[in-house]
Amino acid sequence: MQYLFEASVYTDRRKTLAQSVGSDVILIAGNNNSPINYQDNYYPFRQDSNFVYYAGLNMPGLNLVIDCVSGESTLFGDEATMEHVVWMGPQPSLKELADRVGISNVRPASELLTKCDGRAVHCLPPYRTEHFTLLQKVTEHGDCSVKPSEILIKSVISQREIKEAREIEQMEEALGITAQMHIHAMKSAKPGMTEANIAGIAQGIALANQCQLAYGMILTKDGHILHNHDHHHVIKEGDMILGDFGCENRMLYAADITRTFPVSKTFTEKQKHIYEIVLEAEIKGINACRPGQAYKDVHQLAARIIADGLISLGLMTGNADEAVAAGAHALFFPHGLGHMIGLDVHDMEGLGEDMVGYDESVTRSDQFGTAYLRLGKTLRPGHVLTVEPGIYFIPALIDMWQKEGKHTEFINYDKVNAYRDFGGIRIEENVLVTETDQRVLGPSIPKTVDQVEALRG
Repeated sequence: MQYLFEASVYTDRRKTLAQSVGSDVILIAGNNNSPINYQDNYYPFRQDSNFVYYAGLNMPGLNLVIDCVSGESTLFGDEATMEHVVWMGPQPSLKELADRVGISNVRPASELLTKCDGRAVHCLPPYRTEHFTLLQKVTEHGDCSVKPSEILIKSVISQREIKEAREIEQMEEALGITAQMHIHAMKSAKPGMTEANIAGIAQGIALANQCQLAYGMILTKDGHILHNHDHHHVIKEGDMILGDFGCENRMLYAADITRTFPVSKTFTEKQKHIYEIVLEAEIKGINACRPGQAYKDVHQLAARIIADGLISLGLMTGNADEAVAAGAHALFFPHGLGHMIGLDVHDMEGLGEDMVGYDESVTRSDQFGTAYLRLGKTLRPGHVLTVEPGIYFIPALIDMWQKEGKHTEFINYDKVNAYRDFGGIRIEENVLVTETDQRVLGPSIPKTVDQVEALRG
């Protein structure tokens, strides 16, 4: 079943895009099925997000061409055969599908090449084999100029980065389901279970709501491994579980939430001290998100709060501002504070991370840690982003920095080494920048120490 906005939404989006590009032809390639291990055994299909934004249809074998001069949009694809009907049931015609998204012109897939003959064709950066193959065929067939177009990339980013009210509703829906996933995971964890047991509970809730995961689930007692997709450990008293996961709803909008909780009914004092530093950085980071504020500066604020908290515990020394300026905090906080989110969990990242997250006024840092900040530019009403600070104790990184004598004026390695088996803590929300301030999207998920312990108890 197709879940779509009304046709006028897609018509207006394509009209705005054509006017922004101004001339020539735009080609937005859809995705095809991708075999897992043989031709008829596919990975779950996921349409290209830009195709979804402008044409809505979440099915394989389709491509969209927009003529910027005439404003005409054409959907290219092939009709379902009787063989498709036998295996998949009755299928709508391409004309019926096109009508649902306000496209009046439908042509067979084979005619796409002639549609572009002799024209300059604007396209987006390809990332799948079928995209590269299609662009090569278009180039060879009709003496066309086909290449990723900066004006098209910038136009798409300009449209997609400002979320419409209807998109916020979809993200709220995804976050509502994601909240259930996290709360059930936090309630169900018991010593003797595997991480996979808990991950299965969370993912089952997504599936029960006709949703998929928005990205590979992170659910681990080894929270210091930032993208840890292994779920094989047996959990025990004294462990902490870091769960970073979210669902993608039926309209393909993503949620991205992280919670960290103890396997025991309460945090240890050591865990509680670190947790409360992360929570302070998250709350103050969220409160700093408002129109006109560079997100790079919000990241730096969170880094200073983390450094200041670790100084109070004796793990760092000296002045927090100076430590952050030197990059010493990145031993404990080696990633960026957040990223845009929408139809992609790292929204529009396929168009170029720097194109999406930075601009002429805010450039990416080359300092370790801050260099991984995906979003640095000035926030505007309608931006939706994640705020996800963390503190991690990564033994291999500690060993390397200590051996190199790195930042010894700011880091108390003797005390840090007492935390080698600590793991990591991250807390994350999805935040909408409003006209004057910000709003945390989705229902509340326990995150204060008291709330988490009450749920665990």
